[in-house]
Amino acid sequence: MHKKRRRRRQNDILRIIIYVIPLLCVIVAGIGVVRSFTANDNKIQQEQPDSEKLSPNSEKDLSNDTPTGETETDGTLTDDKQDDKNSPSKEQDDKKDTSAKDGQADAAKEFTLADLDNPQGFDERPTENGIVLENEQIDLNGLDTTCLDWGQGGDLDEYNRPAGCMQYQEKYGMYNAYFIKDEPEKKVIYLTMDEGYEYGCSSRILDTLKEKNVHVVFFVTKPYAEQNPDLVRRMIDEGHEVGNHSVTHPAAGLPSQDIETQTNEINENHRYIKEQFGYDMHLFRYPAVKFSQQSIALINNLNYKSVFWSFAYLDYDVENQPDPAESLQKIMSKLHPGAIYLLHAESETNTQILGDFIDQARAQGYEFKVFQ
Repeated sequence: MHKKRRRRRQNDILRIIIYVIPLLCVIVAGIGVVRSFTANDNKIQQEQPDSEKLSPNSEKDLSNDTPTGETETDGTLTDDKQDDKNSPSKEQDDKKDTSAKDGQADAAKEFTLADLDNPQGFDERPTENGIVLENEQIDLNGLDTTCLDWGQGGDLDEYNRPAGCMQYQEKYGMYNAYFIKDEPEKKVIYLTMDEGYEYGCSSRILDTLKEKNVHVVFFVTKPYAEQNPDLVRRMIDEGHEVGNHSVTHPAAGLPSQDIETQTNEINENHRYIKEQFGYDMHLFRYPAVKFSQQSIALINNLNYKSVFWSFAYLDYDVENQPDPAESLQKIMSKLHPGAIYLLHAESETNTQILGDFIDQARAQGYEFKVFQ
């Protein structure tokens, strides 16, 4: 019994020796091979010149057969170093880039009120993108909200200027409001036109203004701009000012609305013109010729000038247009220095007589400038 057990143990030991010893031999041989490859690789790297070694950060593209320092052009090789001698230095390139950026920045500068004092006069548009004002803000609390109707009246001073305009200019001028330009020594006319509806006259008016080289202010409502984008774009492109005439043109006037509604009347139209035409309006004309002390201060706080007029007449009824000859005579009889003329652009009569008016006013020594 004991002999059998002893034989089994001997057989087990023998099996272990038979299987384990060859396995150990294989492992030892493998380690030797790995050490041999590693040693050969290190030897090769030591023998390789430093200029041909590739580091992990090397920018050399292994798929590119063009030698470093050379550029392939039209099938020939040129030396980049030689080209560097004939090209501007990096410092010169940086200077050029800086100059170009500065030039672009200058071109993008917004027009400011300081730029108005130019020797070329108002008739030279300094920018096609309008003007951005930053008016001094006025406290609206306590200001009179009584609605007033504007009309220039019939009393005239020694310069043929409406006396009412001079009085209101003195009273409300502090709010950036203009009823007349107080320039008795200058025979200047500022021509403005209101645009609420289109009756086919505006394009002909623009033709006349272009022919006579006269720039004016077109006061547009938002619906007018929405319905006549080509005309508004032409006004801007041909150097005219585009002014804000509200959104809804309330018949009861702005003072009939609360402050928030009045603000929306101006800002909504301003945003639309800015978004659609890239143009900043800064001139406002009251719809229905109604205003108040508070509303005129509000317009100032919205960074606008309020532009009234020193001459206007009944020209807006398209169904009952005044006689062209009589209208021209009336317009000419009211000429005065610093005049702000209001003509409605839907008037067929105004369309017909505009060119003659410009010619005859110039013949009397008057010049036309765009109100800014």
